Amino acid sequence: MTRTTPPRPLDVEALFPELAAHRGTTTRLHPRPGRPGLSESSVGGPVLWPADEPWPVCTETHGRGRGRRPEDVRRGREVRAAAHAREPYEGLTEEERRLVEELEREHRVPGASEDEPVPMIGLAQLYARDVPDLPAGPDGADLLQVFWCPFDAHGPTGYGMLLHVRWRRAAEVTDVLTSPPVPEVVGYEGYVPEPCVLHPEQVVTYPFAGLLPEELCERIYAWEEALEEEAEEREDGGEEADPVGYQYDLSIPPGWRAGGYASWHKTDPYAMDCTTCATPMHLLLTVDTSEWDGGSGSWTPLEEQGLHPSVAALPTAVVVGNHGELNVFACPADPGHPARWSVQ
Repeated sequence: MTRTTPPRPLDVEALFPELAAHRGTTTRLHPRPGRPGLSESSVGGPVLWPADEPWPVCTETHGRGRGRRPEDVRRGREVRAAAHAREPYEGLTEEERRLVEELEREHRVPGASEDEPVPMIGLAQLYARDVPDLPAGPDGADLLQVFWCPFDAHGPTGYGMLLHVRWRRAAEVTDVLTSPPVPEVVGYEGYVPEPCVLHPEQVVTYPFAGLLPEELCERIYAWEEALEEEAEEREDGGEEADPVGYQYDLSIPPGWRAGGYASWHKTDPYAMDCTTCATPMHLLLTVDTSEWDGGSGSWTPLEEQGLHPSVAALPTAVVVGNHGELNVFACPADPGHPARWSVQ
């Protein structure tokens, strides 16, 4: 089913003509629950992986002997979804509650050392033919595959993510790995994606305000402040007010997307340069917890207007950080150089 982004609440270039020079596009992936196949772009679906090629694993030193079993995570979601589908919804039955409590129990992996290989989880695969804004891969590669470690224990802080980004030429995979390894336990259920098919849609986007020329950025902030003051006055008078904002309504769409501009709404923007050649990197992929929350909800697809966001806007079950988003960057000079990422 097609997903269609509504027209923007107003013409931002009419207000700020200089933005025309910064106009770009991004592809909203619109992942929704389904049964994707190997030859399809997907989130959490089967990955086209050669049978004779080692599956990505994490070998960094961290705890990996305790957590929830992936199959229990998915079964628990099924129980809760079935309960929510009942009309009227009155919560879990006593039997369902006991089952969910059992499924949420942590398990131990006897004898697990802190550096033995942990199979990574296939997060997404994107075929270039499906995603207009997917940057070109190295050496004619037409398939992007992204994996992550199911534990939050990497980097200098001990709380960071670890990703594996792989490009390949799909036609070269003839003998496919049919039973990829899975981790015995995961450190957090938000690392276990639900299988989703994609409904790619290319939309217009503009840079994060803090990365625009200073004078233009200041004018946008002043305009937003005036709208907020007006909204407060209307609310004091008993009217409902939901002002339009550049960040939430006019520039960068929420949800999973490829290409375009990264949002820096939780941190100040900082340089994201290639560790190999120092070239400023471009956004490759955004992994978002929610598909259309925040602001006025103006990005909600036309086909999903009126649906409750607590269910409809969380199709992948992926949770990034504190319900935020993960931006993955690639080197435009050589897409084969290591990717970098930032959590917002």
